[in-house]
Formats: sequence, C-alpha cells, structure tokens
Amino acid sequence: MRSAIFDQAHAEQQSQQRWTLQSQKMLRVLMGPEVLAAQGAMVAYQGAMDFSYKGAGSLGGMLKKAVTGEGGNLMRVNGQGEVFFARAAQNIFLLQLEGDAITINTRSLLAFDATLQYDIRMLGNSGLLAGGLFNLLLQGHGVAAVSTDGTPMVLDCSQQPTFVDPQAAVCWSANLQPQVKSTFKVGSLIGRGSGESFQLGFHGPGFVVVQPSEGVPIVGAS
Repeated sequence: MRSAIFDQAHAEQQSQQRWTLQSQKMLRVLMGPEVLAAQGAMVAYQGAMDFSYKGAGSLGGMLKKAVTGEGGNLMRVNGQGEVFFARAAQNIFLLQLEGDAITINTRSLLAFDATLQYDIRMLGNSGLLAGGLFNLLLQGHGVAAVSTDGTPMVLDCSQQPTFVDPQAAVCWSANLQPQVKSTFKVGSLIGRGSGESFQLGFHGPGFVVVQPSEGVPIVGAS
C-alpha cells in the first residue's frame, strides 16, 4: 500500500525524552512518574496504562464543574509506555518550570508532571457571572503542556494596563492578580467569550499569553 500518510514525517517520534512534541498539535509523554492531564485530552497510548478521575482539587474546581464541566476535571495517568495528548488540533507548547510558577487558564491546560504543586482557583466571585473564570496555579519543578487555538501572542503587562478576553487568555505570570472588568452595555459586546462583556485586567511586572481565538462560548452563560 502506498500513501503520503505513511511518510516518515508522520511516524511516531522515537525519543527517550519524557515530554516530546510529536508535532505542533500532538504531545507524546514517555511514562514513568505520574502525569495529571485534562480529562478527555488523551488521543492514543501504547503499553499498559491506568486512567483515573481525580476531580478538580479545590472548591473553585467543583464550582467549575457545576457551571460548565470543562477545565476543572483532571485525570491521573500511570503506567509504562507512551501516551499521546491533543485538543481539537490546537497548537501545543511545553513550559519547563524550574522552581518558579505560572497561572494557566483551565481551558488551555493539557497535562503536567504530578510533581508540580497545583491549585484550581476562581477569580473573585465573578466565575458564575462570566461563565466560569477559573485558572490553575502551577509551581515547582517539572513540565506542563498548554494548548492554544492558533499562534499565541505574549503581552508585556508592566508598562500599562492590559485587558484580555477571558476565553483568549492562555496563561500569565503567577505574580499577576487579574481583575475582572465589566463593560456591559445594552446591545454592545466587546468580546464574545461570554454572554456579557467581561475582560481580565493585568498590570504589573509580568506577561500574559493570548491566543487569537475566544473559543466556544460556554453553554448556559448569561
């Protein structure tokens, strides 16, 4: 049988590294120590694996599940072999944490080393109003993988206030505490990430990564 689909470029990456980008849109993790991943992110695996539901890990995560069922649900992955993760053909980026920390939008989280400390948080009391503004704080030593819907942009928040649609924010400096800003006006929507106009405001030494997409609006947001 002949086909371009069998080209060497499409073959599995035979790397001994634990975290490898099989392509820009698929992640290969060589198992050993445990991995935590977004539920539903696994697309294939080879070897003997065990997948178990972990839950959200905090009150904010449980609220997230009640609102949308997205982002707050994690699964433990254990076994020997390799696991492949992906999300809707989005681009994947690896973050190497070396004792530092980062905050990730739960919608953009793909997987991370279980050695990393984590906590799922809700931004103030606005999560329900804005359709669920939840994020995950990661810190320690290890690797995390995020997905972006398109080519991301990194904005410097230190020079002036920076405002981002909640669904377009991928991750940001852990020291930044975003404020939820409402610009709701009847008949006027600035961003389409929620039923009303909400933005996350960042200001201070640090960055925010923005994707060129606001994603799929959350069902039930008002």
